[in-house]
Amino acid sequence: MKVNIKIYRIFVYIFNFILFLAFQSSDASNHLPQFVDITKETGIDFVHNSGAFGEKYLPETMGSGCAFIDYDNDNWQDLLLVNGKDWEGHPTGKLQTMSLYRNTGNGAFVDVTKKAGLDVPLYGMGVAVADYDNDGDADFYISCLEDDRLFQNQGDGTFSDVTVKSGIRNPGFGTSCAWFDYDRDGNLDLYVANYVEWTIETDIFCTLDGTNKSYCTPESYKGQSSRLFKNRGDGTFADVSRIARIEDPESKSLGVCIFDFDDDGFPDIFEANDTQPNKLYRNNGDGTFIEMGMIAGIAYSESGVATGAMGIDAGDYDGSGRESLVIGNFSNEMINLYHHEGDFFIDDAPVSYIGSPSLLTLTFGCFFFDFDLDGKLDIFTANGHVENEINAVQSEVTYAQSPHLFRNQGKGKFTDVATRVGTDLSNPIVGRGAAYGDIDNDGDWDLLVTTSNGPAHLYRNDGGNNNNWIKLKLNGTKSNRDGIGAKITIRAASGKQTRTIKSGCSYCSQSELSAIFGVADGSRIESIEVAWPSGAVDNLTGVAPNQLIVVEE
Repeated sequence: MKVNIKIYRIFVYIFNFILFLAFQSSDASNHLPQFVDITKETGIDFVHNSGAFGEKYLPETMGSGCAFIDYDNDNWQDLLLVNGKDWEGHPTGKLQTMSLYRNTGNGAFVDVTKKAGLDVPLYGMGVAVADYDNDGDADFYISCLEDDRLFQNQGDGTFSDVTVKSGIRNPGFGTSCAWFDYDRDGNLDLYVANYVEWTIETDIFCTLDGTNKSYCTPESYKGQSSRLFKNRGDGTFADVSRIARIEDPESKSLGVCIFDFDDDGFPDIFEANDTQPNKLYRNNGDGTFIEMGMIAGIAYSESGVATGAMGIDAGDYDGSGRESLVIGNFSNEMINLYHHEGDFFIDDAPVSYIGSPSLLTLTFGCFFFDFDLDGKLDIFTANGHVENEINAVQSEVTYAQSPHLFRNQGKGKFTDVATRVGTDLSNPIVGRGAAYGDIDNDGDWDLLVTTSNGPAHLYRNDGGNNNNWIKLKLNGTKSNRDGIGAKITIRAASGKQTRTIKSGCSYCSQSELSAIFGVADGSRIESIEVAWPSGAVDNLTGVAPNQLIVVEE
């Protein structure tokens, strides 16, 4: 029997949408944690500066990222907010530098940017935090519109710009970045994603209505290759992009995520490209990579088109022991939820019920995290369009957009509960960077979100810790100090869960370098296994929940 494929797809879509509505209804009685916007009451008054003054330069649309960083080692997560700056000759009167807020531990944050030596004007984009020199304190890298910066923690509350001294040079349009140990020598290397070739002099006139200038899409500009910097272990780095075979000038990368795709112990690189094919660089274990995005099924959408991919994360959301991928895309493109099938990925966004709700939103920051500590990874996305006048030409698409919070229902299904976790989180914003961290040390994940040319938002999780939990912080000895790349597996009455400690992910942002596992009503955790990048394995048994444990290699 010959089947009309178009009619069949419409039928499948309608059927899945009816199931989605039924799922929403069946979950309505569950009590959920509430996210409360505590930005102002905690003393945070950061407002992002895109430099916009009417010329509609491409970088103004991109926003900047954010990070959780315990820079002073007091076991309270501090906040780092990346910022843009004014264009020369066009003052806006807004802040020109990044902001570092110290967590006082009593529900307040104090701006220590100047005291820390970070009041440096930069057109910043992304941030990645790690103890790259293994000296016991957190350093960070800032990607910029031009000439990125590496800031080394001096251990006394201040940072030094060691970019030139380190030998790192990335003059491109830097976006997301991540620390990882690709050669497993115990020293953290650095991957920096780059976007497109753009300068004020080469800015192109684009228009939505045929008359007025609008922001251009990346198709108008040539791409740039991302960079891989190898840590020599003496404070300096070598650009090994070409040697490692990750150099590709056609890329237009906005997101990067490090995960072990083939479970061989060597970290692989996923690169989310905007209107270009996504890339999966598999680590050969000999200092080189091979690109296999098309073979793995993640280069293009299921319709064979390169999407407007931005934010990215990897996580084991179904308890398979393998990390799947979530990718934020442009409006009129669904979020991708690439399920890891073993040797390849299949996009489960439509059947998981995250496809339809995400069709009209434009997603930048996105990540897996267990916000209600039920042992299943949920998905958060920060949304917002790039064109402030988009509603005039697309009546169903808005500039400011509400975030998505997709709660994992199990069996591969999700429900968007953003409107049911408090009114604050569902307020429309022009979302960009997003990260998670435990600001009050109560065992559940809080949220930090940046907006384009607008304020940052800090959302406290109230009630996530109604379920039992265990928090793990790693201390590497032979491996890198932060344990980045370590795979943690816990077994409890609620089942088996795995997490990987990783830098980067989301969009231009950095989440806390710890792992929190929700263990529901379990009164005891049977076992905890930490598989370190060095190859060493540590085991703990009979652990009581609701505490922080520091695991030393």
